[in-house]
Amino acid sequence: MIRYEAQNGIAELLVDNPPVNGITDELLDELMARLTQAGADPAVRAIIIGSAVPGRFCGGLDLRKFSQSSPAEVHTVVGKLYHRLFELQAGLSKPVIAAVTGAVRGGGMSIAITCDMIVAADDASFGYPEMEIGLLPSIHYLHLPRIVGKHRAFDLLFTGRVFGTPEAVSLGLVSRTAPASEVLETARELARVFVAKSPELMRLGKAAFVRVNDNGYRSGAASAVDLVATVFGTTDCREGLQAFVEKRKPVWGQP
Repeated sequence: MIRYEAQNGIAELLVDNPPVNGITDELLDELMARLTQAGADPAVRAIIIGSAVPGRFCGGLDLRKFSQSSPAEVHTVVGKLYHRLFELQAGLSKPVIAAVTGAVRGGGMSIAITCDMIVAADDASFGYPEMEIGLLPSIHYLHLPRIVGKHRAFDLLFTGRVFGTPEAVSLGLVSRTAPASEVLETARELARVFVAKSPELMRLGKAAFVRVNDNGYRSGAASAVDLVATVFGTTDCREGLQAFVEKRKPVWGQP
């Protein structure tokens, strides 16, 4: 599910779980294992997370699989996505760059925002559609207001509307842009800048940067995981997921 290649000081991790790179327990385990591998390799100085699936960075949780899961099972998976992945990334002494092409939604936004920088295709699209399918983008209640401000975050999280790269840039979500065919190479060029720097200074600098920007993230992440598990046990969540699987509009508020 994760294609891994390391050369010239750069490790590339390309998610390969067609058709939409849906997030599963297995995918998260492999992603974290590959990040750990890159982090432990002294020859690797920078890491890129991208997609091997055309037109998709990550479509979020694999809802067909999770529609049959229990709240406890969901708690485990979301805990990996919201908490353990962040802790792993925060503890890496090397910068991690998200190379975003195509659509990124829901849990895919979590993966991208956990990275240190985001390079996006000019025609990439972003969104938080969780409420449309009976879920809540709870971790982004913590992430997003810090990046774009309270009122703009509420707009994106509660309308669930899709927005493009130009707006993502204006909001401060995206670091750099490039044509879709050049995104990975642009990320590599940026990674080469980091590779040329002192690894010791990068380690100390990143640790300090993460520490001063934590702002209670760890405690907030735990609450976000609990909220998703709670929501997953509700009638409306089950209806939303069933409607998604059946490709129909959900009927909210049924007994």
